[in-house]
Amino acid sequence: MHIWIDADACPVVIKEILFRAAERLEIPLTLVANKLLGVPRSSWIRAIQVSRGFDVADNEIARRLEPGDLVVTADIPLAADVIGRGGHALNPRGEFYSPDNIRERLATRDFLEKLRETGVQTGGPAPLDNTDKKRFADQLDRFLAKVKS
Repeated sequence: MHIWIDADACPVVIKEILFRAAERLEIPLTLVANKLLGVPRSSWIRAIQVSRGFDVADNEIARRLEPGDLVVTADIPLAADVIGRGGHALNPRGEFYSPDNIRERLATRDFLEKLRETGVQTGGPAPLDNTDKKRFADQLDRFLAKVKS
């Protein structure tokens, strides 16, 4: 199993949780972004910088993904692609995307995008709070414990 991070918009605190988990459990972890990222010195952690452009990092993750891998992303179309390829997708707020909920998430995303195109201000997500961080860490720990057993 490999952990992939859609790192362009992933909060630093979530990356730090993932770095600790990768080190502790000796799981390969790769951040993919269109900017240069600093990562801890580790044989388990690396970063890939891709060129700028729409969905370039997402496409790189999808290209390298193998069934059973975990992708951390808030990007719903990427999460849908990951699930379709047999991977697992977890958002930075600690919610796993699944075949059962991804269609609803895509429909909501598309609806909000259409509203924005008409000029309606839909706002963005609320800032990450301590509850989100704890939920993410708990979900990650449960998932990794299940995978490692």
